[in-house]
Amino acid sequence: MARIPQDAGLMAALAALLQHFRAAFRQERVFRRVVALLVGEVLALGRHTVTQMLVTLGWVDRDWSAWYRVFRKRRLPYARLAYRMLQAVLEHVADDELFVVVGDGTTTPRSSRKMEGVGWLPNPQGAPFQRGLRLVQRWFHLAWLTPPEEGYSRAIPLLWLPAFTPKAQRRRHPVRTEGQAARVALYALRRALRRLGRGSLRVLFLGDGRYDYLALWRSLPPGVIALVRTAKNRRLYFLPSADQGRRRKYGDAAPRPQEVWRERRGWRHLTLRVRGRKRHLQVKVLGPVVRRGAPERPLFLIVVRGKGRRGAPRRQPLAFLVSAAGAPGQWTLPLPVETLLFWAWQRWEIEVAHRELKSQLGLGEKQSWHPEGVVRSVQWSAWVYGVLVLAGYRAWGLTKGPRPPTRWWQGGGRWSFNTLWRTYRATWWGGHRFRSDSLERWLIGEDGSALPPSLRGAALGMARL
Repeated sequence: MARIPQDAGLMAALAALLQHFRAAFRQERVFRRVVALLVGEVLALGRHTVTQMLVTLGWVDRDWSAWYRVFRKRRLPYARLAYRMLQAVLEHVADDELFVVVGDGTTTPRSSRKMEGVGWLPNPQGAPFQRGLRLVQRWFHLAWLTPPEEGYSRAIPLLWLPAFTPKAQRRRHPVRTEGQAARVALYALRRALRRLGRGSLRVLFLGDGRYDYLALWRSLPPGVIALVRTAKNRRLYFLPSADQGRRRKYGDAAPRPQEVWRERRGWRHLTLRVRGRKRHLQVKVLGPVVRRGAPERPLFLIVVRGKGRRGAPRRQPLAFLVSAAGAPGQWTLPLPVETLLFWAWQRWEIEVAHRELKSQLGLGEKQSWHPEGVVRSVQWSAWVYGVLVLAGYRAWGLTKGPRPPTRWWQGGGRWSFNTLWRTYRATWWGGHRFRSDSLERWLIGEDGSALPPSLRGAALGMARL
């Protein structure tokens, strides 16, 4: 029978990360509870409620009230955790490299309208022809994309912000659209980079069509390049020429994106390697142009379509807007078009992260009614996901993880999330069988070798709480 190997390198990377986050907590006992709950998130096989995690850890005959109080503002300082997460990921980015972040919104379903941030929004699980409404909370997620390896990348959460609607239940948090939350996140990112001495780092922000937002274009932070998808009927204007007058803000009307991709000539052929496969594309760049309402922000329109094989249907053309670089009269693309399109393709990684957060870590399933606890519990799940994935990235890279134990499937070009969760569980379970022992045996194993000393000490201290 094939045995799933235990990975000491993965445990060492996780232990080092958790010690890095220790300084964010004021009390040692809170940090120990956080370590235990993180282990419970991985080992829980049912719903990821606090109760289920404590039962999974064997903590069934003691008071649980202190564990629920972990999700309070003073005990779980999410701003400090996000700051130290940025510190951790910056170790993998050199000063002359590009720091790529991606932003997207998501929702968590709720069952009561009395909870903080809950309101009616379209049901994401409804049929396309009959969406309906559902009680949900809306969030904005800013994630870092790891440097590419053989065309692969991963999204690791950096910041998780509430973006509650005007009609949602609110007592502690302001109303924000997804575009406003993106502005808050980008400015917070630039401030943190300057504080860490990395203010010269260039940042590329990727977003879908919801972030083709006039206020975002008008107030884009310095040093941030925005690449977002735009509508096919977006009205754009060329910059005014010298003979059109100095006070004029807009020049002649530019072709709409859907008019550009109908043109037969002027297309450039590109070949990109994305996720281990070659992609043949046709690209056309138009600009500099501006949007009505943001004449001070020159942009470039990038229209891309799939080349397609003979007899095969072509991919639906896509249009992107990217902020221009340079000075008046010398506007250029901020990055080569090959680089921009490669990262535009990787934007989907944040959607993959949302799927894993909801299916594997039970995003939004924690029981909490306190206005701060409802938000902190969701931010906690995103932070745990980031820690676990970043530890896997440090131990394995993107393409050198363990292979699946099955004979009929040898794995893909990069390790999967199932491989990551399976390795964590195999290492902590030790004997490859489900145990229902005490908390100490769950965390350190029978022989005391399941976790490295840094985590073992925290686990041994749990019995004294």
